[in-house]
Amino acid sequence: MRVVIVGAGFGGIAAAIELRRHGFDQLTILEGADELGGTWYHNSYPGAACDIPSHAYSFSYAQRRDWPKLCPEQPEILAYLQGVAREHGVAEHIVTGAKVWACRWTDPGWRLATEDGRSFTCDAVVLATGQLHQPLWPAILGRDDFTGRSFHSAAWDHDYELAGKRVAVIGTGASAVQFVPEIASRVASLTVFQRSGNWFLPRRNRPYPRWLRTVIALVPGVQRARRWFVFGIGESLTAMIRNPRTVGLLGRLRSSVLMRWQLRNRELRRKAWPDYTFGCKRVLFSSYFLPALGRENVELVTSPIARIDPAAVCTGDGREYEVDCIIYGTGFRTTDFMFPMEITGVDGRSLAQDWADGAHAHLGMTVPGFPSMFVLYGPNTNTSGGSIIFYLERQARYVRQALSLVRSCGAGAIEVRREVEAASDRATQARFAGTAWTRCDSWYRSKDGRIIANWPGYMRQYAAATRTLDPDEFTLLPRAGA
Repeated sequence: MRVVIVGAGFGGIAAAIELRRHGFDQLTILEGADELGGTWYHNSYPGAACDIPSHAYSFSYAQRRDWPKLCPEQPEILAYLQGVAREHGVAEHIVTGAKVWACRWTDPGWRLATEDGRSFTCDAVVLATGQLHQPLWPAILGRDDFTGRSFHSAAWDHDYELAGKRVAVIGTGASAVQFVPEIASRVASLTVFQRSGNWFLPRRNRPYPRWLRTVIALVPGVQRARRWFVFGIGESLTAMIRNPRTVGLLGRLRSSVLMRWQLRNRELRRKAWPDYTFGCKRVLFSSYFLPALGRENVELVTSPIARIDPAAVCTGDGREYEVDCIIYGTGFRTTDFMFPMEITGVDGRSLAQDWADGAHAHLGMTVPGFPSMFVLYGPNTNTSGGSIIFYLERQARYVRQALSLVRSCGAGAIEVRREVEAASDRATQARFAGTAWTRCDSWYRSKDGRIIANWPGYMRQYAAATRTLDPDEFTLLPRAGA
C-alpha cells in the first residue's frame, strides 16, 4: 500500500513511525519547507518555546531525560524531532521543498500535485498540516504602505537589528507573549497594540538544577510519574474550561492573583485585564510578559488601529505612533486547516464546499466522500489543557488501524459512513454547551461561531474514543478491477 503523508511536523512524523512499525514501507512524506519540523521549523522568533513541559511535549516512545528546562525551546524541539525521525528510519522518506497544492481522488487512489509541478500517486493520503502553520495577516487599512521594516512572528527577520529601534507589536497572543519580553530591553521603544487581554498562569522555565537532572536521568519511574502529573494538570485545566461556574472560578482566582501581583500600576492593569470568561480563549503561560509591559520604554495601547501610514500606526482616537518596524504577532489562520490546498473526493466533491459552514470530521480525522484520506490535528482535536503530541499518537494509531483493515481485507480503500460522521459531529458540538469556550469569540471558532478547533472533552476521553477502530462505522471500497 502506497501512503503519502503531507507535512513533516510532529503529526507527519508520528504517522510515519506508526505506519512503518506495522509494515507500511511505501511511505512518502511531502514537506513544503526545506527541512522537517513544521511549526517548529518556521517559528524561530526570540523566546520561541513550548508552554507544555518537555517530558509531555514529546513522544511516549522517544523520551529524553536530558532536557535542560521544564519547557523546551524552539531549537531543542526542532533537534528532538529531527533526531526522532532519523532514529526511527522515517527521515529517508521525506521529500522537502514539495508544497502540495492539490489532492484528487482518482478511483482508485489519490493523485497529489506540488507547486513545482511534481505529481505523486498513492492508495491513501494523510494530511498532517495541522492548525497552526499559516500566518494570519490582519486586514488593516494601509498595511502595505508602511515604508519601514515589517514581518510576521512566524517568519522572523533575523537579519534586521532591533537594537535602538522604535518597534510596534500588533497582537498579544501566545507568540507575542514570548517574544515581547525578549526584545523589550533591546529596543528604544516598544508599542504593543492589544485587541483583548489574556488570562495568564505562571511559567518561569528556569534551567533545571544539577541534582534534579541527575534524578530524572537515573531514578527509574521518575519520568513516568512526571508525565502523569502533567497529564493531570492538563485535565484539571480542561475541567476549569468545561465548568466555568464552579471549577473554572479556581482558575480565574489563580490567574487573578498572578496578574494583580505583576501589574501594580492600576491603569496598566485596567488595560491588560481580560473582559471574558477564564478559558474562553487560550490561557497563556508566562511569568515575564506582564512585567515587560511595565518597562519605561514599553506602552500598551488598547485603542483600535484605524490605519497604518508609511511611518506610523494610527489608532481610532487620533493618535499616531511613529515606528521603524512593525512585528505582527497575530497568530495563524487556524480554521483553514490544509486550505487553500484543493481537496477533491469521490465524484468531484470539494472538501472546501463540504466545510463551507465549518470544518467537521469523525473524531477529527475522516470525512465521508474522501476515501482513505485522514486528517491529523484536524477539526475539533486541538487541546486546551494538554499536549497535542498525546492526540497525535492516538490519531496515528487510529489511521494505522484503518489502513491495516484495508490491507487485511484486500480492499481498495476505506470511507467513513456519512451517518456516522454526522452523528459524531452533532455529539461533539453538543458537548460545548455550558462551557467557557462558548462565551466569547476566539480563534477556536468559525465565522458563524461554530467551534471547530478544540476537542470538547478530556484527553482520556479522546484516547478512549480512538483506541479501537470500529469497522461498522466504515465502508470498504473494492480494489480496482476486483
